[in-house]
Amino acid sequence: MSLKIRNLAIIAHVDHGKTTLVDQLLQAGGTYRDNQAQQERAMDSMDLEKEKGITIKAKNTSIHWEGYTINIVDTPGHADFGAEVERVMKMVDGVLLVVDASGGPQAQTRFVLRKAMQEGLKPIVVVNKIDRPLATPLKVHDQVLELLLDLDADEEQFNAPFCYGSARDGYFMDHPDDERKDCVPLLKKIIEHIPAPKADPEAPFLMLVSNIEWDDYVGRVAVGKVLGGSVKKGDTVWLLREDGTKTQSKVMKTFSYSGLATTDSEGCSAGGIVGVAAGIENVNIGETLAGSADQEPLPFVAIDPPTVSMQFSINDGPLAGKEGKHVTSRAIRDRLMRELKTNISITVEDTDTSGVFNVSARGAMQIAVLVEQMRREGFEVLVSRPVVIFRRDEAGKVLEPFETLYVEAPGDYTQGILKILMNRKGMMEHMDTEASGRVFIQANIPTRGLIGFETELVNLTSGHGIMSHLFKEYAPHAGEIQNRTTGTLVSMDSGAATPYSLQMLEDRGVLFVAPGDAVYEGMLVGENPRVGDLPVNPVKEKHLDNMRSAGKDKTSKLTPAIRFSLERAIEYIDADELVEATPQNIRLRKRILDANARKRAAKGIAYEDRSNRG
Repeated sequence: MSLKIRNLAIIAHVDHGKTTLVDQLLQAGGTYRDNQAQQERAMDSMDLEKEKGITIKAKNTSIHWEGYTINIVDTPGHADFGAEVERVMKMVDGVLLVVDASGGPQAQTRFVLRKAMQEGLKPIVVVNKIDRPLATPLKVHDQVLELLLDLDADEEQFNAPFCYGSARDGYFMDHPDDERKDCVPLLKKIIEHIPAPKADPEAPFLMLVSNIEWDDYVGRVAVGKVLGGSVKKGDTVWLLREDGTKTQSKVMKTFSYSGLATTDSEGCSAGGIVGVAAGIENVNIGETLAGSADQEPLPFVAIDPPTVSMQFSINDGPLAGKEGKHVTSRAIRDRLMRELKTNISITVEDTDTSGVFNVSARGAMQIAVLVEQMRREGFEVLVSRPVVIFRRDEAGKVLEPFETLYVEAPGDYTQGILKILMNRKGMMEHMDTEASGRVFIQANIPTRGLIGFETELVNLTSGHGIMSHLFKEYAPHAGEIQNRTTGTLVSMDSGAATPYSLQMLEDRGVLFVAPGDAVYEGMLVGENPRVGDLPVNPVKEKHLDNMRSAGKDKTSKLTPAIRFSLERAIEYIDADELVEATPQNIRLRKRILDANARKRAAKGIAYEDRSNRG
């Protein structure tokens, strides 16, 4: 008997409309009452997701249509959150591949789709946004088939059904010229083409933990697809680990995911997706819950390794503790350890220095999101510039991570983009120019070269350049890359920045602080066009005498200060600098605040270098 359940993940590049598509399916499945306002991008529940317009955490929901339960997992489209994608592939039996009708398949689409193909999942292709002026749905159809060929799709995967429509306007059709009516054609395709889950209702209970959630009453909730039997409150379950250890526990609660809510459920039978609270404090993603101790643990999907690392430490600056409520190293360590429980793609290590922790992840953006969440929770933390994780081969040669980079921009900027690539040790592999004048560049670049690349691209192309990247391989070290071609203005005094002194400093460079901002010694208050640090005094008051009046400089205009986003600040700083992230401010500073101590440290490093060369 075929189960009336369909489990599918939604795959798409950033901003191709997958979260909006989920909203439409929720609407079609009756999640919203007729008189209820539809919540835009309902699945992006984190504040950061709504602000950035991206999905960070994989989430699941379900809709009920024509007697079927359709479980939908909304996956992130950004490569930095790839581990979120990889682990949900074990929960689903098919994928909806959402592709923009004018942009076609993009880099992250390729990355996530490859993972789905490797798991043997069957795709349904949704060509979205066909109402756009530059939409070319039939051309995109061919591009998707080429992509499936590139990814070694089997015959069944290659013959994937296509659906065309607009998630925003709520219609899908079997062909672009059909009547634009509703979502029914897409729902029919899901029921028809996504296979029912391979799950045995007669077997003992078996589930792979693919996600972890937190409930204030029962603690950790293990989420996954039931592969055998059923589970309900009061059942005895066993946690089976890869190392062979087994823990027995009783199910305290089960949760179902329907519409926009997580609700207590009576239980769940084979094939469904369920949350199980069994009071096991240290249950982790990738482990197996089973009905008996003698069952075999399920295999877990392999995850790409972290490629960048950053240091987190307590805020030891003069303004420490003024804004945050979590300021101790123990609080920071506990928070990082808590993150490890639900985020399998990061690692946290203690260092030899007390209160300093190494956090490694897929990309700088992933760590920046964690820092942003922490400062919103009331933490104060110092973070360093991202550094890549090097390896050595058998011969002792240094290897570093390389990525495939995809850049799309107006053709006028091609020379500038190629120059940036060359400076960052990138090698162009392929270039296409479209009739519209847009150019597509594919390059091989060290991960180091990507740090700060997006900001440079956006500045060069006035915001018209788009980039995405995928981890490729570890390869021999590419040589030195100059990160910053400018210097900084470093404060040599503490206090509140004054209009008088900032006016004097405007000639020296671009300012990061405005009048009245709190400033301390060793803080970066601006950018110096020349390489090197320039000590300045931004807190100097104007001394009044008979010849000078207080009113004169009130009329003078200061250029607005540059305010850094957290990601931009992390990419901007150099190795001897840190970002101070607090609930209300993002400040840039030197690691060593005292100017004399900095000089002594620099001399020591120079002496060490000479000794090593000698």
